[in-house]
Amino acid sequence: MTAKRTPIWQSIAIALTEDITEGRYSPGDKLPTEAELSARFGVNRHTVRHAIKSMSENGLVHARRGAGVFVAQVPTDYAIGRRVRFHRNVEQAGRLPGKEVLHLETRAADTQEAEALNLAKGAQVHVYDGLSLADAQPIAVFRSVFPAERFPDMTAQLAELRSVTAALKANNVPDYTRAWTRLTAKRASATQALHLRLTEGDPILRSVGVNVDADQTPIEFGTTWFAGDRVTLTLTD
Repeated sequence: MTAKRTPIWQSIAIALTEDITEGRYSPGDKLPTEAELSARFGVNRHTVRHAIKSMSENGLVHARRGAGVFVAQVPTDYAIGRRVRFHRNVEQAGRLPGKEVLHLETRAADTQEAEALNLAKGAQVHVYDGLSLADAQPIAVFRSVFPAERFPDMTAQLAELRSVTAALKANNVPDYTRAWTRLTAKRASATQALHLRLTEGDPILRSVGVNVDADQTPIEFGTTWFAGDRVTLTLTD
């Protein structure tokens, strides 16, 4: 009796799965191209595609249009409630938090910013554009806007501390809470895709909200764009 042979595409899927489980490819890493995998296994691209399709159906990898095939990541649980603290949220998910400062400036508030912060038209604000990381992987691009008159040294403090919570504490705001939040599904722009290592048009989730101090005075107007496949947002009281 002839033993049943394992299909070649299945053998390739098993080999690539072992590469992932043994750490040769980490979550978020891009797999070799179809041409490179075809050369490695000595097969045509159709066979490679069959193997990748099987792995995708099992949730091990996912394709990004025009970018390639990537190892799936376990989404980071991220709570959005009255107290939103990035470092605490990421640490509670068992990951290492990180921040990159992309841009800091002081300028006149636009109409939406002035309204959200209860400022007069043309009032000065500090703007903090940054990148949020979990285990060195980008999970979100954000913009935080603060009233400049109340926090005159905020840009320097943010550049040094890279933490909104720490910078606010340095300005005698020991605690703050979320007044409101709006969540909207969006598509990544070219710039957002570049920062988040996505393809332009990939799904992202935008969070817009206002934080207030103990007296319910607005102190931060924030917008965050989360990579859709890397974060699970949880709404809490």
